[in-house]
Amino acid sequence: MPNLDHPVFDADNHYYEAPDTFTRHMDPKLASRGVQWAEMNGRHHHIVGGRISRAVTNPTFDPIAKPGALFDFVRGRGEGKSAKELLRDHEPIRSEYRNRDARVACLKEQGLEGIWLFPTLGVLYEELLKGDTEATVATFRAFNRWLEEDWGFAYQEKIFAAPYLSLADPDAAIAELEWVLQRGARLICMRPAAVFGGERSWSPAHPRFDGFWARVAEAGITTVIHAGDSGYSSQGYANDAFSADFSGQGFGPSVRAWGMERAAQDFLATLIFDRLFERFPRLRVASVENGSGFLPDLFRKLQSASKKSRGYFKEDPLEIFKHHVWINPFWEDDVHEILRFMGPERVIFGSDWPHIEGMPAPLDYLTELEGLDGETVRRVVLDNVRSLNTPLG
Repeated sequence: MPNLDHPVFDADNHYYEAPDTFTRHMDPKLASRGVQWAEMNGRHHHIVGGRISRAVTNPTFDPIAKPGALFDFVRGRGEGKSAKELLRDHEPIRSEYRNRDARVACLKEQGLEGIWLFPTLGVLYEELLKGDTEATVATFRAFNRWLEEDWGFAYQEKIFAAPYLSLADPDAAIAELEWVLQRGARLICMRPAAVFGGERSWSPAHPRFDGFWARVAEAGITTVIHAGDSGYSSQGYANDAFSADFSGQGFGPSVRAWGMERAAQDFLATLIFDRLFERFPRLRVASVENGSGFLPDLFRKLQSASKKSRGYFKEDPLEIFKHHVWINPFWEDDVHEILRFMGPERVIFGSDWPHIEGMPAPLDYLTELEGLDGETVRRVVLDNVRSLNTPLG
C-alpha cells in the first residue's frame, strides 16, 4: 500500500436509510402513493407507488452483511463460494451507518478527510414512481428533509450528503434546488435516466430544464449521476426487476449487470449531443459508481458523431466531455487505463463503503494505484473531489 503524505477524500460512501426516511416528512395526502411499509410472511417490505419493491432483501437493514462482503467474489477469488454463502455473515446494523457523529468518528479511524454520502434506497425508487409525478416530487421532497435533519449537507465539513433531485416537474425541481442550496448543499444527486413527466419522457438536457441547469451553473455546485435503477431493459434476455440481492438462486453472469454502465453512457452522451455544456459552460458532472468500462466505446462514438455532424458542435465533443465530466471507476476497473482516457484531473476515488460489493475498508483502494506517481495519486484520492466539492466562485 503506497505511503501518503496527504489526506484522502472518498467520493462514494453510503448510509442505510432509517425506517422513517421516506415517511417522516411525507405529505399525508400522498402517503399511499409514495413509500409505505408492509409486513408479509414475517418480513418487512417497502411498497413503492403501490408496488412491492424487492430491490433489497431487507430494507430495515438490520441485520446487514459486512462491508465488502463480496470483495473476493467480485475479484474472482471467492474460493468457489457463492455470493449467497458469502452474505450469510450478518451483523447488527452499526451506528455509523445511520448516525453522523458516529460516522465522523469512523472517518477518523479510516483515515479519511471527508466523504460524499449517497443513498442506498433513494437512488432506486424514482423508477417505481415515474408514472406519478406528484408522488415523485412529494417523496423526494420528504426524503431530502429527512436527509438534512439526520445527516446535514456539509456536516462538520466532513460529511457531504447529496440531496436527491428529480426533474419530473421542472418548477418543483428548481424549488427543491433552491431549498438545498440555502442549506449548504455542495452537490446534488440524480439517477442516469431520461426524465419521465406527464405522458412522455424527455432528455435531461432538453431546454424545458434550462431553468434548473442555469441555477445549478450559477451556484457552481457539482451534479452527480449515481448508479441506481434507471429502468433499463435486458430485452428479454434477463429479468428486468432491479435487485441488489446477490443471494438468489441462479446468480451468475447476465447482460443485466451491464445496465448501470449503459445508463451512464447514454445519459452522459445525451448531455453532449443536446449541447447542455455549450449552453451552461460552468456545469460539472461526476459519474459515481457507474464504472468506467463504457469509456472506450463512448469515446469512439463521440469521435464518430463529430465527424458526421460537422458544424453542429461548437467544440470537439470529446474535448467537451473531458472538460465537464469526472469519472469514478469501479474499484475493480483498471484505473491506469481510465487515466489514459480521462487524464489525471478527471478521475475520482470512491470505495462504495459500506456496501457489500465495495471495499472492506476505503483505503484498501490504494493498492490499485501502485505504479502511479505521487501527483497523480493525490489528484485521484484528494484534489479532484476537493475541487468538485468547492462551489465555483
